[in-house]
Amino acid sequence: MDFHSLYNRLLVLAIFSCVAVTLGSCGVERNIKKGEKFLSLGEYYDAAAQFKTAYQRTPPKDRQQRGEMAQKMALCYDRIAVSQRAIAAYRNVIRYKQDDGETHQRLADNLMKNGSYADAAKEYRIALDSMPDNPGIISKLQAASAASATKEQGSKYIVKKMDIFNSRRQDFSPMLYGDHFEQLYFTSTRNEAQGDELSGITGVKPGDIFVSEKDDKGKWGNPHTIESGLNTVADEGTPAFSADGREMYITQCLTDPSYPRYAQIAVSNRSDAAWGKATKLEISRDTLSSFAHPAISPDGNWLYFTSDMPGGKGGLDIWRVRLIGGTTGGVENLGEPINTPGDETFPTFRPNGDLYFSSNGHGGLGGLDIFIAKVGSDRRYHLEHPGYPLNSQGDDFGMTFEGPHNRGFFSSNRGDGRGWDHIYSFELPEIIQTVKGWVYEMDGYELPAAQVFMVGDDGTNKKLSVKGDGSFEQEIQPGVSYIMLATCKGFLNHKEELRVEPVGESKEHTIQFPLASIRVPVMIDNIFYDFDKANLRPESEKALDGLVSLLNENPNVTIELSAHTDYKGSAEYNKRLSQRRADAVVAYLTAHGIAADRLTPVGYGKERPKTVRRKLTEKYSWLKENDALSEEFIKKLDKDKQEIANQLNRRTEFVVLRTTYGMFDEKGNLKQQPKPKKKVETEEDEIIIE
Repeated sequence: MDFHSLYNRLLVLAIFSCVAVTLGSCGVERNIKKGEKFLSLGEYYDAAAQFKTAYQRTPPKDRQQRGEMAQKMALCYDRIAVSQRAIAAYRNVIRYKQDDGETHQRLADNLMKNGSYADAAKEYRIALDSMPDNPGIISKLQAASAASATKEQGSKYIVKKMDIFNSRRQDFSPMLYGDHFEQLYFTSTRNEAQGDELSGITGVKPGDIFVSEKDDKGKWGNPHTIESGLNTVADEGTPAFSADGREMYITQCLTDPSYPRYAQIAVSNRSDAAWGKATKLEISRDTLSSFAHPAISPDGNWLYFTSDMPGGKGGLDIWRVRLIGGTTGGVENLGEPINTPGDETFPTFRPNGDLYFSSNGHGGLGGLDIFIAKVGSDRRYHLEHPGYPLNSQGDDFGMTFEGPHNRGFFSSNRGDGRGWDHIYSFELPEIIQTVKGWVYEMDGYELPAAQVFMVGDDGTNKKLSVKGDGSFEQEIQPGVSYIMLATCKGFLNHKEELRVEPVGESKEHTIQFPLASIRVPVMIDNIFYDFDKANLRPESEKALDGLVSLLNENPNVTIELSAHTDYKGSAEYNKRLSQRRADAVVAYLTAHGIAADRLTPVGYGKERPKTVRRKLTEKYSWLKENDALSEEFIKKLDKDKQEIANQLNRRTEFVVLRTTYGMFDEKGNLKQQPKPKKKVETEEDEIIIE
């Protein structure tokens, strides 16, 4: 090849080189520009992909730009919890000498998530050299130094991965629901989620809420989508339920191609066994902060949530706001010792009032660790770290409890190289005593609108909400005596007492709270007389003693006490017999301390046949609601059914006449009520037990 030819070839190669460098430079700038746009919108997955391409297209000799791209990649991987990629990216930042103390701190944080505790401690020490007065780094260095021993020490928690709930994508934030905790709602980005586009934040589909249901044998079924307006093509997740189970609070991230997406809390109402479209809950006028991870306090009065709004301790904090008739008022930061300059997230409650949350600001085993905040005798929160295996080197969060028991489900990304979350079960064997009660109408159905007040001689003072089946469940302590008062509008109160003794294994106490209506007659079961006589038989005493208690618990009530017979015999005879029987019941009540002027005995004989209520039709399918068991009606029945109907007519019942007895003087003025024998107060409620 002659010199000219060689020169021409070299010139062509040089030209091609220049063009390649120019095009590469333009491509890098384009990638960086796209990455910055995605980053500003919080779309970390898409941003990381652009910065990675820019990094690969940047010549190794351009050490500064390579270091800067590695820094941005690391930030994005950090935000989407892909710790292994974040570690590699932070090491490249250090390799290209673009590091500072924060770089080493974040590298150490991700090494903790990887379980590399010794390497993490080394990086924390380097970070501490740059920021010697940073208490957060000191705390994390101490945690890294102790993590191996903490993990080896372990705990009594039993943790199992729940494959039935998990998919090949992300599944997290489980929440049990139902009167018997037979449904599990959770967030998932599995293929069945709505929408076709992948999230620029995570690289997978936006999350939807799914549900799994337990069958009669206690086996969980495959999760399925919720067929209602609840889920959309946007992100929905982290469900929590109101105390009465009628509202679902969720985190919602709506799509906006031009602006950052701030998380908001929305509420879905349950109607006809279906969840409706969620609407935003106005917590604050702040439009530049995120509101996420809702949790409802056991008394139903407070909404706890996670936010980065101004006024916190730094990062994400846990806040609360009072719920008032479907609205909110008075936002409060929980402050120390719960919140730190790090992130505190995913609050949830155990029914006994213990607050569980996740944090990367209190040390631990790496990532988000679960902490327990218990209120001590000084009315302050005291923190506990439940140890391994409930906590791990990964992110551990999103607890839900099966009633008062220390078992349930949570989520964790432990052992997943992509940082995807999965659902686990947990159980801490322990001796727990509980009381389970049912509040229902005498001779009728459950009363889900009722409330139960519980006062203990250890200072316990609680207002318990009742579930849809009229039941409630509450943990109780040995050595304590409790008084429980069930109330419901339109019904008389009912009080029960319980003394709890120490036991060697878990025990459930059961109590019934039948409430008497003030609007309809209430039958008194198990009142027996000698045949054709008005003498009360001894086996009637238990029922009558219950009526004495009821009247003592409701001292402002007067009643009509009525006795009824079947249609057999003359009207005059039946009326005299029933009057004597009503008089006999009143005599028993007055002999046991009930004022005579509170009682009006009436014998109706066969004048008022029983009217069938709906509850009775469940026992006798041949009866219909509002049937009157008159002589004409009964004689049309079969012989065996006639006798049942006659038995139903032979009854003793009462109806409330007044609810103001003893409250006014002769002039009609309200009397000064006697001072209560015992008065217990809390910040929110005052309960008086006579």
